[in-house]
Amino acid sequence: MAMTLRLPEELDKKIEEIAERRHISKHALIAQSVEQFVREDEERRQVDEAFDYAFERYGKVIERLADA
Repeated sequence: MAMTLRLPEELDKKIEEIAERRHISKHALIAQSVEQFVREDEERRQVDEAFDYAFERYGKVIERLADA
């Protein structure tokens, strides 16, 4: 899917410098960065769900252990 991305000049310059150092295009750098962000966000969501489940199921036990 095509999209237009408008960035502040300062940020565009930094992206260009990083892309040059890595010998990739700005497009590739941005695409990789978004993919990494999506992966990390999904991992964070899974951890949050696991904690919610644990506290829902074992909340009273966890509270007793914290008070011990």
